[in-house]
Amino acid sequence: MKRHAQRWASLAALGLMTLLAGCERPPVETVQRGFRGTGMELVYNPRTVAANLDKHKLPEAIPAADTSDPNEPLARDVYQNVKVLGDLKVGEFNRLMLAMTNWVAPDKGCVYCHNAANFADDSLYTKVVARRMVEMTQTINADWKPHVAATGVTCYTCHRGKPVPDKIWFAPLTGAKGADFIGGDRTQNTVADEVDKSSLPLDPYTAYLLKDAPVRVNGSTALPLAGQAWSEKAPIQAAEGTYAFMIHFSKALGVNCTYCHNSRSFSTWEGGPPQRVTAWHGIQMVRELNNEYMVPLTDIFPASRRGPTGDVAKMNCATCHQGAYKPLLGASMLQNHPELIGASAR
Repeated sequence: MKRHAQRWASLAALGLMTLLAGCERPPVETVQRGFRGTGMELVYNPRTVAANLDKHKLPEAIPAADTSDPNEPLARDVYQNVKVLGDLKVGEFNRLMLAMTNWVAPDKGCVYCHNAANFADDSLYTKVVARRMVEMTQTINADWKPHVAATGVTCYTCHRGKPVPDKIWFAPLTGAKGADFIGGDRTQNTVADEVDKSSLPLDPYTAYLLKDAPVRVNGSTALPLAGQAWSEKAPIQAAEGTYAFMIHFSKALGVNCTYCHNSRSFSTWEGGPPQRVTAWHGIQMVRELNNEYMVPLTDIFPASRRGPTGDVAKMNCATCHQGAYKPLLGASMLQNHPELIGASAR
C-alpha cells in the first residue's frame, strides 16, 4: 500500500513539474495603458526584455562626409553603372557604401555584392537585389511615414549585420490531399513556431501580407445573408486565420493584444490605442513591399535562396521589429543617412 502511494505521489509530482514547465518564470510585470478597470495592460517579463537589449543596440555611426567642396563630383560622374544614389557626392556615396557593408555583410565586405575585378559588373545577384532594396528603403522612408514616422528605416533595421535578415518567411508546402476525399487541412494542427505551436493555420502571412484577405473574426450580421461578401460573413476559417495573424503580431512586437486593441471590444476602433492605426498602415506597407519589391525578384535569386515552393523570401512584422514594440527600440539611424529618404511617389 505504501509503495502504491509513493508511485502516485511521484506521478503527481512529475505532472506538476510538466505543468509548471509551460509557465513563464516570474517576475512578470504589467504596465497600465488605459483607464483603471478596463484591463488595458501590457504584460512583459523584464528578464526577457533585458536578454534582448543587445539585439537592438545601434551600430557606431560613420562620421558624415565633408560636402563643403561645391566642385566635388557626383557618384554617377565618377563610377560606372550607378543606377541609384548617383546624385550623391562621391564622399557621401562612399560613406553610404561603407555603412551598407557594415550593416549587411561585415564579414564578406564589398565582394558580397561586387565583382572584385569590376565593381560596375552586375553579374552577382546580390548587387541587383541590393540596388532594389535601396529603392525599397527610400520608398518606405518617403511614402510610409504613417507607419515609420520620422524614425524611418535603414538596411540595418532588418539585417542587423547579417546578409539575410533573421526574420523572413516563405510559403509552406501544403499537405497532400490523397484521393481528394478529405479536402485540404488548411495547414492546421501542425506544430509551428509561427503560430506559437497552436492548432491555427501555420501560414499567417500569405493571406494578409501578400494577398488582400480581410482581417475578421466576427460577421457583420447574426446570420450570413444571400449575396453577402465573404469578408462580411467572416466564417470560422476567417477567425482562425485572423487569430494566427494576431499571434504573429504579438510575437513580432513583444506585446499583448491591448497594445493595439480596446479590451472592451477588440473589433471596434473607437477608444482603441493609436498603435492600431499604425499597425493597420504597417499591414498595407508590408503587403505592398512584398508584391512590388520582393516577388518581382524571384527569378533573380538562385534556387538555393528560395523557399520550399520556389518562392522568394518575404518580409513580415518581425523582419524589422524583431521582438520589440518599435524596431531598434525606436532609435533612428535615418538622421545620419538622409540620402535614404527617396522622392515620394505619391
